[in-house]
Amino acid sequence: MKDVIAVILGGGRGSRLFPLTLHRSKPAVPIGGKYRLIDIPISNCLNANLRRIFVLTQYNSESLNKHLNQTYKFDVFSSGFVSLLAAEQTDENSNWFQGTADAVRQSLRHMREHRSREVLILSGDQLYQMDYRKMLDTHRRHVADVTVAVLPVPAEQTAGFGILKVNRQGRITHFEEKPKPDRLPDLVSDIPGQGPAYLASMGIYIFGREALEASLADPALVDFGKNVIPEAVPKLRVHAHVQRGYWEDVGTIRSYYEANLALAQPVPPFDFYDASRPVFTHPRLLPATKVEACTVTNALLSEGCILVGAQIERSVIGIRSRIGKGTTIRDSLILGADYYETLEEISRDSSRGIPPMGIGADSVIERAIVDKNARIGSGVRIVNEAGVSEKDGDGYFIREGIVIVPKNGVVPDGRVI
Repeated sequence: MKDVIAVILGGGRGSRLFPLTLHRSKPAVPIGGKYRLIDIPISNCLNANLRRIFVLTQYNSESLNKHLNQTYKFDVFSSGFVSLLAAEQTDENSNWFQGTADAVRQSLRHMREHRSREVLILSGDQLYQMDYRKMLDTHRRHVADVTVAVLPVPAEQTAGFGILKVNRQGRITHFEEKPKPDRLPDLVSDIPGQGPAYLASMGIYIFGREALEASLADPALVDFGKNVIPEAVPKLRVHAHVQRGYWEDVGTIRSYYEANLALAQPVPPFDFYDASRPVFTHPRLLPATKVEACTVTNALLSEGCILVGAQIERSVIGIRSRIGKGTTIRDSLILGADYYETLEEISRDSSRGIPPMGIGADSVIERAIVDKNARIGSGVRIVNEAGVSEKDGDGYFIREGIVIVPKNGVVPDGRVI
């Protein structure tokens, strides 16, 4: 992998993940209690011995930049790096990134400073474990110009993906973005050892260096899935690499919520506990979580939490979370806090009617996401009993039926949402 450079796409405004992206870019959104989404593709790279990594972003990048700087440091004798490339105005181009391909096109001048035989293009908002060395082997074995990672999906899921058709040698012969049902009979691929299947693009690509430069020559091609790959299929040797196993695009509130709760299952689909494929993140050196007279069922508890007399069911509790006595947390994500409040700060805020950071006593939180540094008072009920699907409320949002308290949000004592 020494001849490969990785490029992780940080995404645009992240409107489908709003309000989690109100103060941060998509790759900086927390996942699994203590990690951030960007840790997934970077850890996959490091586990494959790929150590030259660019991260491309343009919206709310401060939080992501801080995380990268604090987390991924290589020794002075290594050529490895994790470098954030934000959109920038130049004499040649004064525009923001117009799409995934345009982001890479505008960043090529930085990549040209580093020799490489191939460029691996990744997404910053997916949850999966993958050995990129196997994909590179597929790419080189077929002498491909471009290799696309694909995942077999059932017919009912094809409308949400770009669907590829391959021949018996694995070469892609057709690409169709989000096909309609009547197109499916023409998009079935025969996979050796598996039989007929629909192959969905994972948004993961390996380009030969020259093939990438040629594919991005036309500035009208702004997106890989919609423009570049369909243009490349009839002109270049484009092959498929079939990936099996868990993969989830967590680009929406619903998918993000469900992917996190799935981690609390007895046997989660994504394995953070695989010592051979560790997921790296910022080491915070926090104390152990303190649990006093609590009932905890199918939950993840991150470091540095203080839980007193709480009932927690099928939930993920993030770092430094504080949950008061008699409170019930059910089917929820509590993203935690960035710091501990001092007793003086708590006393000062209390005198002004502001609850302390965390969740107060005798509250009920169900089917909700409580973002970092939020302050939930005592006797609060966040349950969405009316079953509202979409709403922007006072200090909260509802997306797809899930109540979200934004970062630094305040819900006063006794409030019902």
